[in-house]
Amino acid sequence: MITVARQFSETLKEIGVRYVFGVPSGSMIDYIEAIRKTGKIDFILVSHEASAGFMAYVCGRLTGIPGACFATFGPGATNLSTGVGGALLDRSPLLAFTDEMPEEKRHRTVQMNIDHQAFFKPITKWTTRLKTGTVRETLLEAARIAGSGIPGPVHVGIPSDISNKKSQEDHIQLTPLPKRKPAALSVIQTMQEMFSRACNPLIVLGITAVQTDVKSLIHEVIEKFRLPVILTPMAKGMVSEDHPSYAGVLNHALANIVSRTYQQADLILGIGYDPVEVNYEDWVSDAPIIHINTVPVDLDTDSHTIAADVVGDIKISLQSLMTVSHLNNKWDMDAVLKQKQKMFATLQSCEGSFGPLAVLEGLRKILPDDGIMTCDVGAHLHLIGQQWRTPEPGCLLMTNGWSSMGFAIPAAIAAKLCHPEKKVVCVVGDGGFLMTAGEMATAQRLDLQIVIILLSDQELSLIRIKQKKKNYQCGYGTLLSEKDHPVSDFFLGVPVLTVSDQTAYKTALQKAFACSGPVIVKAAINSSEYDDLVLK
Repeated sequence: MITVARQFSETLKEIGVRYVFGVPSGSMIDYIEAIRKTGKIDFILVSHEASAGFMAYVCGRLTGIPGACFATFGPGATNLSTGVGGALLDRSPLLAFTDEMPEEKRHRTVQMNIDHQAFFKPITKWTTRLKTGTVRETLLEAARIAGSGIPGPVHVGIPSDISNKKSQEDHIQLTPLPKRKPAALSVIQTMQEMFSRACNPLIVLGITAVQTDVKSLIHEVIEKFRLPVILTPMAKGMVSEDHPSYAGVLNHALANIVSRTYQQADLILGIGYDPVEVNYEDWVSDAPIIHINTVPVDLDTDSHTIAADVVGDIKISLQSLMTVSHLNNKWDMDAVLKQKQKMFATLQSCEGSFGPLAVLEGLRKILPDDGIMTCDVGAHLHLIGQQWRTPEPGCLLMTNGWSSMGFAIPAAIAAKLCHPEKKVVCVVGDGGFLMTAGEMATAQRLDLQIVIILLSDQELSLIRIKQKKKNYQCGYGTLLSEKDHPVSDFFLGVPVLTVSDQTAYKTALQKAFACSGPVIVKAAINSSEYDDLVLK
């Protein structure tokens, strides 16, 4: 027999967990010591529990193995919930562990005590607690649930009095995920018939297409039928921006130009489309929808038409689509191409300017194609979603389901831990930086080679633009600083390179990428460039 704490760490290792992120508590130190002794699994101290959740969820997203994070009672758990929610709505497998009171105190008035099971239930796929004798069984089931179906978080409460109790358990195998069944034959036939009759069918890709590994099949469909394709932001990388069928990204910068393509469609093929990023109703006009996914469509059928809800194995559904022999295709693909080219020309910086476009262009030139960029929420996210060239899924990490500020820095740390061989950069605004600035100490302590691009305009630019659109007083409640602070060369031990023009920026990037640890490049930009590009 071994202790609960040792069984806990050994089972996480068996699952394939490489890191557990968190802020330790007195109750958790037994588990941390067990992790240390187990080997091939490390506890990573972070500055804030929300960051621990984000780091764990990014590990799950990049590896497919549930990431793991930990927080203590009450405030630790509520802090952690921000990252847990991210895993839920950005569709990433995660195991969230929290301290819980012993059974005899669980329903009493006790310092820091809340009902963690009730708290986490709405933001997880499952919530449970460890018991002696079923530690391994519980953790294996938690991992199975986190990774099955739509990936997401599972919460496991750990009573504070069981860590050193003996845990004798029967050996059980990690249950393999069930294979997805094909969609019903009648639905497949309806899909094929609707598709063959359409004149202007349009493909729209979502995050589930990324997770089900259907990129090559999608390219076969696009190229056989010469159809335009539009992506949701988190599906970037599924089709290259240089591909002649690529028509843009929904709901981000210059979305009005992208709309000129999708408004011509007489049939929408949503492949792996997840409304967690943008609902069909927010952009589809009166075209019927074929929804090809692993889960049923979420649609207001009073206002929109679902032609076929093709629920099942996406690969099989796409293979069935490829058997359609004739398509009455009337798309003018040259016009689609010219429209895209016009959009990208508008997203180029003006010579000599130093706004967000120039910053992104300079960064794209120096970051290798297999490098990873993480970005925060804000006006710059809308530019990145449309403008940033993304060679493969996983090369751009954003949160567009949960959409929480403070994501980018923890995400960059997790990405570098998962892929130490790759260049990793982070683009963050002033607001997001202030929320997670403490993680600079984490990156410094771990000596991670990360370049943090801080877009410094000293305001919440996206909110200011929304104020302007409603003719409100711009800047009220959105200014982060009304005066310049003294320039500092270091922040929490991390070098800071401050620039305000393209020449200095280029030099700073070269210097930053040559450093062995984290570096902040603070780009003092003019935010007015956003005004004519986002929320169109």
